[in-house]
Amino acid sequence: MLRNDVPITPELVKSHGLKPDEYQRILDLIGREPTLTELGIFSAMWNEHCSYKSSKKWLKTMPVSGPRVIQGPGENAGVVDIGDGQAVIFKMESHNHPSYIEPYQGATTGVGGILRDVFTMGARPVACMNALRFGEPDHPKTKHIVSGVVAGIGGYGNSFGVPTVGGEVNFHPRYNGNCLVNAMAVGLADTDKIFYSKAEGVGLPVVYLGSKTGRDGVGGATMASAEFDDKIEEKRPTVQVGDPFSEKLLLEATLELMKTGAVVAIQDMGAAGLTCSAVEMGAKGDLGLELNLDAVPCREPGMTAYEMMLSESQERMLMVLHPDKRAAAEAVFRKWGLDFAVVGYTTDTLRFVVKHHGEVMADLPIKELGDQAPEYDRPWVAAAKRPVIGAGDVPAVDIADALEKIIATPDMCSRRWVWEQYDHLIQGNTAQRPGGDAAVVRVEGTRKGLGISCDVTPRYCEADPFEGGKQAIAEAYRNLSAVGALPIAVTDNLNFGNPEKPEIMGQFVGCVQGISQACIALDFPIVSGNVSLYNETNGQAILPTPAIGGVGLMADVEQMATIALKPADEAIVLIGATEGWLGQSIYQREFAGREEGAPPPVDLASERRHGEFVRGLIEQGRIATVHDLSDGGLAVAVAEMAIAGKRGARVEASGQIADHAYFFGEDQGRYLIAAPRAVAEAVVAEAVAGGIPAAIIGSVGGSELQLGASRAILVSKLHHQHEAWFPAYMSQEL
Repeated sequence: MLRNDVPITPELVKSHGLKPDEYQRILDLIGREPTLTELGIFSAMWNEHCSYKSSKKWLKTMPVSGPRVIQGPGENAGVVDIGDGQAVIFKMESHNHPSYIEPYQGATTGVGGILRDVFTMGARPVACMNALRFGEPDHPKTKHIVSGVVAGIGGYGNSFGVPTVGGEVNFHPRYNGNCLVNAMAVGLADTDKIFYSKAEGVGLPVVYLGSKTGRDGVGGATMASAEFDDKIEEKRPTVQVGDPFSEKLLLEATLELMKTGAVVAIQDMGAAGLTCSAVEMGAKGDLGLELNLDAVPCREPGMTAYEMMLSESQERMLMVLHPDKRAAAEAVFRKWGLDFAVVGYTTDTLRFVVKHHGEVMADLPIKELGDQAPEYDRPWVAAAKRPVIGAGDVPAVDIADALEKIIATPDMCSRRWVWEQYDHLIQGNTAQRPGGDAAVVRVEGTRKGLGISCDVTPRYCEADPFEGGKQAIAEAYRNLSAVGALPIAVTDNLNFGNPEKPEIMGQFVGCVQGISQACIALDFPIVSGNVSLYNETNGQAILPTPAIGGVGLMADVEQMATIALKPADEAIVLIGATEGWLGQSIYQREFAGREEGAPPPVDLASERRHGEFVRGLIEQGRIATVHDLSDGGLAVAVAEMAIAGKRGARVEASGQIADHAYFFGEDQGRYLIAAPRAVAEAVVAEAVAGGIPAAIIGSVGGSELQLGASRAILVSKLHHQHEAWFPAYMSQEL
């Protein structure tokens, strides 16, 4: 058992993730040696995961406002107006470190935590997404991690009753020692019924809501702010344990509670648990807070103040209550079988006081706990520019042979094995299932729809962080535009290695600058997000992975486009310019064995112009088949359209660009459209008149796909090749 009077040694300080100069900062701030509980509180509030001490300087430069933005970063989730008195509330967060240590529980609690962020603000969750990165398939841990993470996401989301409607799954050796599990949740609320975490009023009760506190997850936020080494298994006790059925009760109880008028402020207990939620609520309101830990519902006997303050047990929330509404509020939670306990009250002292068994275990300045956290301007170096890779620098392979290989690779094959383990239809509002450019969810009771997408290309970000950051936003913008949704706002999850290394910090800075420029150019503000640093094991960092969650709005969900080819004899139109960019391409990786050169540049003005043009066509009801071009270029895009529609197609070669560059180049800002020939010809004429490159490049029909002069491939064969890898891989013995 951890006592409060243990001596604070340099070793103890180090074990709490605090550097000597940071500990000296604590001594200077409080004028004495901290108690063990206070040391734990500082370690929770000042770690990277909670304080953003290495990233805050750069996060402040990002565009976070816009005409639709009701609440930007700084709350549990972002809030965006979608008209008719409604708002969409969403956020993305990481559970990378816990998921590598204990894949099932790490992923489960990642989903649970992001759902609480959304419904804490008064929204009913309507969709989840995730962005997953795993090590190379042959690595001895990869299959175990994939299996556990997918099962954890499905197990929590399915039981809770929210559809998981899409996401990303990719493999790369750089994730061998650190998988990435980024979870995104989207909810809907009335704009006049949104709840915030800022405490207001002196002498008001602070109420603990939800499940009991245990010892699981103690020190989890500190663990998530450090590199891994060979002693990783020792960190297993810091992983939280989730219960989706308790979370479902908590959701219903919370939304019912909010109708009583009892809530002054409410906060999810996420990273650093009771500590972070209490301090943030009080500090935001310029108030003090006093907690009595004797009143905290515990599920394990003999828990100390240190353990209770740092526990990350799941399915818990903290609320400031209107005193005259206490009986009504408590009745709601008792009805749902959940704990409701007054554990403290607000004060005007600006102190954070924690008592246990009548003793003061912590007495700290509440504003300084957050505001005086270290904020670093880390040294950084920009990534060196890489050379442009020409078509002649990459071997030319027969187009049909190349396509058959690429669509069967781990990164490019169908993810059906993954998403079929998720309930993507529950609630009955999923209008577009996984497998397309973006998910589409109906806004119940209206004709509106929400488009949702997760995007990033980490190899681009490593080759050129600035262009890679731009491309992540641009691809989210394209994916939403391709289904007919107006991109309205972004959440992000910025995953990087050790920021104390100038080259890693340079990746972070470059990506943030690129993301910011793209968001401004595309009117696509960032309203929430998360930073996950120290994703390294034994000095090997992950690829820079700034995952982007984009949300879009469509006026009529029935007008949405899909990727599937439809009636025969339609013409295929390519929107956007093609130069045959092979640097950092999937083709180069598969047939030259390299990830080299500069990534494709992103012309943001063209992205916007092309996106607006395509959305306009969809909104007018003139086209129903659209696919954006990304990994694998034109050949992979048309193959995916053919497979989805179970129809053949023929696409002509360029005649001016080498076939392998034309069909597999990853030039940006491009879409494929299929439409009746008369419509296609009119679309091309309108595009060209508006300065948008466009051309009819092929036609739909038959049962085979033929690209240029290469041999034709049966679409049924492509379908089998595309679907085969994941089930075969996961069916092998672990």
